[in-house]
Amino acid sequence: MEFFRHILDYVFYGSEGLAALVALLYLPRLKNTYWKYFAIYLVFIFLSETLAEQNIFSRDGKVQFYNYLVIPAQFLFFYWLYAAKLFKRPKLFYTFSVLYILSFIPHEILFNSKKIVFSLNYTLGSLFLLYLVILEYYRQVNSSNILNFSDNRFFYINWGVTVFYIGTLPLFSFWSVFAQLKDLFSIYYIYFQISGIVMYTLFAVSFILGKENAEVWKKQSS
Repeated sequence: MEFFRHILDYVFYGSEGLAALVALLYLPRLKNTYWKYFAIYLVFIFLSETLAEQNIFSRDGKVQFYNYLVIPAQFLFFYWLYAAKLFKRPKLFYTFSVLYILSFIPHEILFNSKKIVFSLNYTLGSLFLLYLVILEYYRQVNSSNILNFSDNRFFYINWGVTVFYIGTLPLFSFWSVFAQLKDLFSIYYIYFQISGIVMYTLFAVSFILGKENAEVWKKQSS
């Protein structure tokens, strides 16, 4: 099991690299759209993962790097992509972002900052993201273009976010509990790795199959 998890770590990292590479290849045609920021985001994630694996951080430093920079950057970016760009609701983006950032205050007061995952922040961040994901599924189901879902870049992104962020929410919300149940933790951690591989593969596919002008799904007229 340990060997299998070790192999999946390499595949996970490779999937991040694949998504970043595809994003860079498509970046020139995206330079006049907000999708260029999605490409830049994927490169940032890959570079962050690469930096974290260079043994330049202590264990505590690596924990802080992820919990104070990488994970918040992920949530804030997806709030912006969904709320501000897809739904055209910038106030929702600002509301979720401010509440998420403010959640660090009770964490710093009440919880141990050396924990591998800041469960309070991750749970709140994922719940906000869950709301946005559900809104997007609702848009897709009620779209007159639903049969052309393969052209919609958000179709692939939404599924990727679902299997990874939403699927792993219980693991990261109750990390300390799962850590004491070693067999269950090992199985769920493998799901975390596989879902990450699936997500970044879907992100890469979104550039290849998705169209820049197909992210807006028209609703059925009443």
